[in-house]
Amino acid sequence: MKQLLTAVIILTALTTQLHAATLEEKVVEHKMKNGMKLLLVERHTSPTVSAWIRFRVGSVDERSDERGIAHLLEHMLFKGTTTLGTKDFAAEKPLLDKIEEIAQALTVEKARHDKADVAKITGLEKQLASLEADASKYVIKDEFFELYSKNGGTGYNAFTSRDGTTYLISLPANKLELWAAIESDRLQNAVLREFYTERSVVMEERRRSYDADPESKLWETFVASSFLAHSYGQPTIGWMSDIENLTRTKAEQFFHSYYAPNNAIVAIVGDIDTKATIDMVERYFGAIKPGKEPPPVTTIEPKQSGERRIELVAEAEPTVIMGFHKPAIASPDDYVFDVINMILGSGRTSRFYKKLVIEKQVASDIGAFDAPGHRYPSMFVISANPRSPHTAREVEEAVQTELDLLKTVPVAKRDLQRILNKIEYEEARRMGTNGGLARNLTEYEATAGSWLYMTEHKSHIAKIVPEDIMRVAATYFTKENRTVGFITKKAGDK
Repeated sequence: MKQLLTAVIILTALTTQLHAATLEEKVVEHKMKNGMKLLLVERHTSPTVSAWIRFRVGSVDERSDERGIAHLLEHMLFKGTTTLGTKDFAAEKPLLDKIEEIAQALTVEKARHDKADVAKITGLEKQLASLEADASKYVIKDEFFELYSKNGGTGYNAFTSRDGTTYLISLPANKLELWAAIESDRLQNAVLREFYTERSVVMEERRRSYDADPESKLWETFVASSFLAHSYGQPTIGWMSDIENLTRTKAEQFFHSYYAPNNAIVAIVGDIDTKATIDMVERYFGAIKPGKEPPPVTTIEPKQSGERRIELVAEAEPTVIMGFHKPAIASPDDYVFDVINMILGSGRTSRFYKKLVIEKQVASDIGAFDAPGHRYPSMFVISANPRSPHTAREVEEAVQTELDLLKTVPVAKRDLQRILNKIEYEEARRMGTNGGLARNLTEYEATAGSWLYMTEHKSHIAKIVPEDIMRVAATYFTKENRTVGFITKKAGDK
């Protein structure tokens, strides 16, 4: 414990400006007239800056005919604009329009399945391939990346989740205006060129990373079985038939509706002058018109009233996943789940690791986490790999034993203090870099409703007592609220 406290003290000293007591003073909020929210933090430790843009639209916001569109758009928004990524947009555009006309006809014909005209499909596919080859002559590959890279940019990336979509970059502080120019251009003038080529790339990603990977397939099936009504149950990448039916027209409509300033949270952290940065962002983004807000997800997942079990037979190592429905982020019981997570599944000192991996040796690895999202009620998930010759069933029973202990045996107060210290350490560590702080600011502003969740989290955790843990464990860790998924080999047992 002394070592942990020393680590906390050292890390806090190195990142004094990020301590919860002063973070509220360091973060400057600025709301633009078009709805874009800026969160800025001056940190003059190095001449660098991290800029993150978080759009409050993810796969949970997709309609049934749009599944996978947010993820595909993540890919597409690296393709360029009317001025970037093209040698001659005026010559390219007619080809893009013709490509969309043929692709739409091809999508409609393929949707007829066994009634489709095979000859017509073959002809349309040939036309599409020819047009795409012609259009590719105008494409400048990866021009965004090259521009950033030549100007010292690092970590240029994006990711899509059920809760939102984020674009990020770190770069020298004197190149921040380049970021503003590129990203405002992308927001206003994005061109979804090479759409159908990229759609094929995503379909291959789906085949390789989900359909052909037993653990990913189990996870996807587990989540879909856990959410029968709520859109959290749908995979972010989309089902294969969803991806096959996405069109550029549909993607453009989704983009122009929701990827707009009023749905954007921008965090800029690093060697900046706050007022000058606000003025610069206003110059580049201020004239962009707001779009629509994604309609709220009004579907409420019905209360689970019985255990659900999913078995996947595959030539893979045995795996077991257990999940229990839990509240959304920032609800009172969610803070208790954060403590439970630290007790049970956080690292080699956790109960799961000590009991199941070291003492009983029924598992080779085990962890706990929240998934698949945070904005809406989600799941507390335990994932483990049985150690041969032990089975998934043995691991499941050992996990449930530990969960049941939380219902009846109070956690020692000294353990709660140790957890509080570790949470403080982990939070400080995650915010020790420009990118880490920018990520947390945008993440919590989008999912918890305010970045202040970061500063208030520790005080909520400090109020939790052993009786809270026992109550939450008894309420949620029940057989009726449990979903179990496992992999077994064809000739093996569970």
